[in-house]
Amino acid sequence: MTRLLLASASPARRATLRAAGIEPLVLVSEVDEDAVLTAAGPVPPAEAVLLLARAKAEAVHTVLPDRHPRTHDLLLLGCDSMLELDGQVLGKPTDAADAVSRWDAMRGRSGVLHTGHWLVDARATTAGGAGRAFGETASTVVHFADLSDAEVAAYVATGEPLLVAGAFTVDGRGGPFVERIEGDHHNVVGLSLPLLRHLLARVDVPLTDLWA
Repeated sequence: MTRLLLASASPARRATLRAAGIEPLVLVSEVDEDAVLTAAGPVPPAEAVLLLARAKAEAVHTVLPDRHPRTHDLLLLGCDSMLELDGQVLGKPTDAADAVSRWDAMRGRSGVLHTGHWLVDARATTAGGAGRAFGETASTVVHFADLSDAEVAAYVATGEPLLVAGAFTVDGRGGPFVERIEGDHHNVVGLSLPLLRHLLARVDVPLTDLWA
């Protein structure tokens, strides 16, 4: 039985998969994201998230033999998300003041949420193959409400914006502050289910085969 292993600590990504009928295994990578991006040099936001997703998946793939003896049954998925605003890439805020500053810039405006997805077919390695690996980035336009100062302060005080790329969620307390989106809703949560389906098709695995 083929199973999906998620190389991410994100509860939202895990919940998205579970809601779609997939119960993933989880193994968090220890990737130094800043080091990965520094080594890559200046790259477009859509490429940056794909580089990080790949680094996470490959890092987990490296330690799999010690952590999961049934490696031959696994497909690995690494993901990374960032918000692009005015050509700048915004990951998680460094602190509450940074989150407030982000929302001062975002409110009443639009940004693009990029999520990189990297799939590693660990099943092929046990048969002497190289293991197929590839990925793509999904991008969704997000239109933010024009929040008041009081709403920004109250939202940041919840702590939620400090935990997520772009300092907002669409599936949590931040939902009322997202006026609309253009593109895949799940991608804003952190994992595009339609893109995952296409990636799985490239290794001849129907998404329905992963249903619990």
